[in-house]
Amino acid sequence: MMTTTTTSTTATTTNGVTRERDPEDRETAAGHPGSCHCGAVRFTVHLEQPTRATRCNCTICTKTSMTGAIVKPAAFQLLSGEENLGSYEWGGRTARRFFCKTCGIHCFARGYLVEVGGAYVAINLNAVDDIDVIDLPVVYWDGRHDNWYAGPRATPWPIFTPISTPILAPPSARTPS
Repeated sequence: MMTTTTTSTTATTTNGVTRERDPEDRETAAGHPGSCHCGAVRFTVHLEQPTRATRCNCTICTKTSMTGAIVKPAAFQLLSGEENLGSYEWGGRTARRFFCKTCGIHCFARGYLVEVGGAYVAINLNAVDDIDVIDLPVVYWDGRHDNWYAGPRATPWPIFTPISTPILAPPSARTPS
């Protein structure tokens, strides 16, 4: 595998993972610490207060039980474990999800969407060490049906689209043709 590294005053990029540098070179700069389960991947994130969590019903978010928050890239700093990160992209490739190759925990994703203001980092709030997601207000998105423009709502969107008439209705419910 080829490794390329570019460095600037604001970021270091290796294998597609960008580590933002704090302008004052502080390790955590009072951000929220986060990590994977085994501790190989560690990061810090600055979240707006109060933090609002999001849940999506798309196949990847459902299967990973993702509870997330979106921040600007400058609000996220990977502290250690870059060499232990695997990544996964799917569908429209709007996000590259990063997970620990040892324990499998999905820690964050990076992407670009005009609708969220351009470049972003999606944090798995379940991987943030000092936040209990049960204490956060949650909004729900309907990614399963690409229903993004419906916006978030306070209750979960259905995973399966309800069928108005059962396909195999009992004989009493069938109408003659």
